[in-house]
Amino acid sequence: MTFFLFLVLVKLMPMNPQHLFYGIVFVISLDMNGLIKYLSNKIDLSFAAKQYVMSISTHQKIKKGDVLLSQGNKVDSIYFVEDGCLRSFSLDKHGNEHTLQFAIKNWWLSDYRSTHNNKLSELTVECIKEANIIQISVDDFYHALKTFPELDKLHRQNLENRVSALETRILDQLMLSASARYEEFQVKYSDIESLIPNYCIASYLGIAKESLSRIRIKKRS
Repeated sequence: MTFFLFLVLVKLMPMNPQHLFYGIVFVISLDMNGLIKYLSNKIDLSFAAKQYVMSISTHQKIKKGDVLLSQGNKVDSIYFVEDGCLRSFSLDKHGNEHTLQFAIKNWWLSDYRSTHNNKLSELTVECIKEANIIQISVDDFYHALKTFPELDKLHRQNLENRVSALETRILDQLMLSASARYEEFQVKYSDIESLIPNYCIASYLGIAKESLSRIRIKKRS
């Protein structure tokens, strides 16, 4: 929000070298934002859209173990990961964790099903590797989609990719062995596998920690 208001002030002032310098600093700040870089690489992003995205974005540096959303609470934010790793998971009635997704650099994460159905969250979102994230409120996010068609188109493409990935994962769960699913996991999350706790990987694969250990031992032998 600070950057956006500052730019408005600069526009209202007579342009002199000092003001021009501050305007250049603002543009550089836009370019340094990880979300703006991501969007600009995906679509032809107008300067007005950049301004608006910056105005609704809140940067956070979060630590391992920090919880961004708790199961049973209202979903009020959507998160973009600049670096690090987040995880979304659900607890069943027996207290067992079921990991739905890991979110790494340039990935989005929230409980979209709950926002779509206007229900309380069925997921918990936590940080499992220290991360820099951009937080945007749900209302601001969807207002941006309505205001800027290019953002809406990209969001739809991301949702289509997400549905495709989830369908692939469901088929893998039904058709592949636990060992084969683990190999798929290694390909998808090769950069961070060593940083993810074993119980999180096991819950993502739908197996016990002991089964994961046996698979790893067999692969090494």
